[in-house]
Amino acid sequence: MVRLVGYAYPWDVVEPGFVERARSLGVDEVAVAVSYHSARAATPWSTRRSSVIASHAAVYRAVRETAFGRLTPGRPSWVEADVAETAFTLLNDAGIAASAWLVLLHDSRLGAAHPELAVRNHLGETYPWALCPSHAEVRDYATVLAVEAVRDLPVHRVVLESCGQMGVLHQCTHEKTDAVWTADDVRRLSTCHCEACGAGGLERRQESTDLLRRQLVDALAISRDRLVLHASPDPWETGANPGLTASAAADVGTVVVKAWDPSTGADTVRATQAERVGAYVTAVGPTRLPDPKGYAAALAQAGADELHLYHLGLAGPARWPDLERLSA
Repeated sequence: MVRLVGYAYPWDVVEPGFVERARSLGVDEVAVAVSYHSARAATPWSTRRSSVIASHAAVYRAVRETAFGRLTPGRPSWVEADVAETAFTLLNDAGIAASAWLVLLHDSRLGAAHPELAVRNHLGETYPWALCPSHAEVRDYATVLAVEAVRDLPVHRVVLESCGQMGVLHQCTHEKTDAVWTADDVRRLSTCHCEACGAGGLERRQESTDLLRRQLVDALAISRDRLVLHASPDPWETGANPGLTASAAADVGTVVVKAWDPSTGADTVRATQAERVGAYVTAVGPTRLPDPKGYAAALAQAGADELHLYHLGLAGPARWPDLERLSA
């Protein structure tokens, strides 16, 4: 039986009707964004607003500022500061497993304030949205962020996103880069040449990714089966799902890979060597899945143990039927 995991922002969960909709899909778990990057997120189920504009990366619960050094997480002014805690209470009271979805190194606010800690390409350009894990200070910050984000929170699992190097594609303000570069261009422009990375390259990237992940795993001090890692079987991949290293899958219970494109999703699942594989699928992409139910079955046949559904808040009435067919 494929496990169903739905993703949501905390402000989605606290909207009236969310719990009922989640139950109607039959999800086993909801991954709530506790730490997330800047975004303008549509709120199609809300009667009070059309979107939430998160102007910078933020943590959506009260954390101890004294736990951090010069790198400190942003606080939201656009929603209640403890909205994630409220979301967890609602889900747990409803008997739905609630997990903490943590975006770690995608932080334009910190990258702009500390460019020496951000990814820098071979042309000398800095990517402010991308903190580089080759810096010990960045790894320490991400570790404290993760620990503080889940401290005393009744989490079922911890979902780690951008747990490795970000790259050229993901993401700056109002992106105008779609389909501009070749795959080789993306690989070259996504290789970091900051002082900590030196000449860059795959070996250094994977070393720093391993250091970051192992530090996080040790600090979180929870069982391996409760750790979920967003990653890619392509070792050169950067961004929200950075490339798997040789040892990454052994550190976590589930590896989630992006399967948004039905022409490649099943192959991506098959290529992922992990104890449990989650297929990350979307119902809010620019083009609709032609056969959501058939695609979900194909992913399961390819070896997916879990189906990770994006997104229980963004998929409004017009796209909700696609989620229903995916989870059927």
